[in-house]
Amino acid sequence: MFLSLCSSPSPKKPIPIPLAGTDSLIYPQVSLAQLTSYRVGGLAQWYAAPRNWDTLQATFEWFNDQDIPLTLLGAGSNLLISDRGIPGLVISTRYLRHRNFEPESAQITAGAGEPIARVAWSAAKRGWRGLEWAVGIPGTVGGAVVMNAGAHGSCIADCLVSALVLSPDGTVERLSASQLNYSYRTSNLQGDRRMVIEATFQLQPGFKKEEVLSITSQNLQQRKNSQPYDRPSCGSVFRNPSPHAAGWLIEQLGLKGYRIGGAEVSHLHANFILNCGQAQAQDIFRLIHHVQEKVEAHYALLLEPEVKIIGEFETV
Repeated sequence: MFLSLCSSPSPKKPIPIPLAGTDSLIYPQVSLAQLTSYRVGGLAQWYAAPRNWDTLQATFEWFNDQDIPLTLLGAGSNLLISDRGIPGLVISTRYLRHRNFEPESAQITAGAGEPIARVAWSAAKRGWRGLEWAVGIPGTVGGAVVMNAGAHGSCIADCLVSALVLSPDGTVERLSASQLNYSYRTSNLQGDRRMVIEATFQLQPGFKKEEVLSITSQNLQQRKNSQPYDRPSCGSVFRNPSPHAAGWLIEQLGLKGYRIGGAEVSHLHANFILNCGQAQAQDIFRLIHHVQEKVEAHYALLLEPEVKIIGEFETV
């Protein structure tokens, strides 16, 4: 009884904030570890996951009354979030999902939260070509548009017609692929606070469904054979420099299997760093820098991360 009376009370956790005109909330102190493919990361100071246009607008109205940073989160498949978390508001687009098929034009319009692989399968089942390369990409439509995701020699820039984008001030604009200034794994939306709401893709109809499904399945199997899918990762860690791929450079230095804490360079593909269990974001961060240092020392080439690193990390 004495200990109970004299112990300090636990600090109260902030309560969720209701969004005006909706039945949704903005939540405080939400763990981001389960919202990223690495399964690491600290808390979001504030977190919202709008499911429709009204909630999305209300979320931005609340944000505009605050003096805090904004972070946009899709499937979390290309992110490394600090163990210390993220200050400000994190908005997840994972529930902004819809798919619309236009048979006459062979165009697909998909919400930002739709998994790009699911859209690829849907197109293949209609005998439409143009997205079969995307079947093994773990991200969402929104993330794929922002980073110009690609595989098997193709990328989003090859088939994107336009993207509907929302700015924090409420401005909505439809941008063509040319307006996004696409280049290798990047667009002018990276580092921007504008949010992709949906995207429209131009595909090629008239193929046999079985043929497109076969190509799509082969692409997926090729990725499974060459890339690790059994443990959490972010996908490719580094952009591929020319003329050699990042994985080849790393492998030549004997770094496959190199480990720091719970983070390890994959034995299967050296451009993948895996969470082998109980890894901290700091472990992965240190391993990224270790690989960079070794490659730079040997090849006089600094590998540029493809993974987006968010938050504060200890200096390596």
